[in-house]
Formats: sequence, C-alpha cells, structure tokens
Amino acid sequence: MTQEFIGSGKPLSADGMRSATEQVRVGLPEIWAVLRVETRGCGFLPDRRPQILFERHIFHGETQGRFDTVAPGISNSHPGDYGAGGAHQYDRLAEAMSHDRRAALRSASWGIGQVMGFHAQDLGYPDVEVMVQTMLDAEDAQLDAMLRFIVHHGLDRAMQQRDWTTFARRYNGAGFATNRYDEKLKEEFARLSAHGGPDLRVRTAQVYLMYRGFDPGPIDGEIGNRTRGALKQFQGHAGLATTGEIDDATLAQLAAL
Repeated sequence: MTQEFIGSGKPLSADGMRSATEQVRVGLPEIWAVLRVETRGCGFLPDRRPQILFERHIFHGETQGRFDTVAPGISNSHPGDYGAGGAHQYDRLAEAMSHDRRAALRSASWGIGQVMGFHAQDLGYPDVEVMVQTMLDAEDAQLDAMLRFIVHHGLDRAMQQRDWTTFARRYNGAGFATNRYDEKLKEEFARLSAHGGPDLRVRTAQVYLMYRGFDPGPIDGEIGNRTRGALKQFQGHAGLATTGEIDDATLAQLAAL
C-alpha cells in the first residue's frame, strides 16, 4: 500500500505556475491563496505520497452503505471522524480499498488542490485510477487537476473577481462557512498580495529536504533559520560546503533522489 502511491513527487515549477495563471486569467496570489488554504501549500507527504483526505460519507454513497455495519469508521452517512492527517488517511483509504477499490479512490480528495476522486471523468480523466496516477509524479499535475475543476465549474470568474465567498461555497461545499474557508482565502490573498508569493527555488529545496528527512520547517518558499539549518545538515551529510545557501550543487544533490 505504501509503495503503490509513491511517485517522483516533483515540486511545483515556474512553468506549472505560469500555466495556471494563464488558464484561469488571474495572478499568482489568487492561485497561491487556494493552495495554501487547501493543503498549506504542499501536495506531498514526506514519503512522497500525495496529500489526501478520505471522506467516509462519500464512500457510503459510492457503495450504497453496504459497508456501514462492518466498517463504520470508513463508511458512514455523516461526514467527520477523520482522525489525524498525513499517513493515517492512507490507513483509512487502505481499509476502504479492501472493500471496494474504485469507490475508495473516488472517496478521497487528492493532491495540492484536494480534488475529489469522483470528479475524475468530469475533469477529462478516463477514470479515477488515471487521475490518481497522474498526481503521483508532480505537483504540476496536481495543480492541473485543480485548475480543471475550477474551469469546469466556472469558478475562474469568482477568482478573477476575488469573490472568495462564492468560490469557497462551490469549491468546498455547503459547510464552507463553518470552516471559514472564504475568510481564510481572503486573508491569504491579502497576505500574498502584500508580501509576495513563495520563492520556487527555495520551495523546491524545502520539498526535497523534507523527502530526505531533514526538517526545513513549513514548505513556504521562505528561507528562514530552520531551512538554513536543514540545508547545512544536508550539505554536511552530502560532503558539500555547509553554507546554508541553495547553490546549484546543493539543489542538484537534493533532487537526485
């Protein structure tokens, strides 16, 4: 199970972000605001599996409640009982897959934009298996899935107008206000507009440091003390000059997983 969902895990690229802004005709702050609210801005776990959230009420609907009695933790008509994020969500997914693989994959939200699996065919993928496989390789592919959803549901207009309430209602569902999704989007957009977005080179180094077990702190594209400390640790481990800077040699070594 662990190995099945591990891919290359390549970080967001400048080309991927440029394509995103062109596709929905907005600036980088609008794109980053959604990414940071959905997954705090990173689409992979430290083991290079995509971020997911398993939704038991979706699985219940996908399987007509057949497993409610035998597996109430992963099949229930009411949402909730998520437990911890990260790897635990794959434990829940694995349990669901043992009953119905297709329904399980359709019942999780995937990647940096947390796109639900049951949207796969509406978004142009042959099926949910193909959608999931595309997300294992790179955050650019995860971002593309998010953009497909936004365009398919006409949410690009809400983004262009920075109508975060409309966007949140249609992207996150009826419970958006309970979780303050619209307020969070507005706050993130304001912060990003005022201070600028992540430095992709720094962010790339942070992602690869995370994969290698060196703690860079949040994957935020900002080179603070924790990121510099992790860089020095990695550089020492790799026999490089321990500068705490992201030079070409360090980045190349980091990316050579």
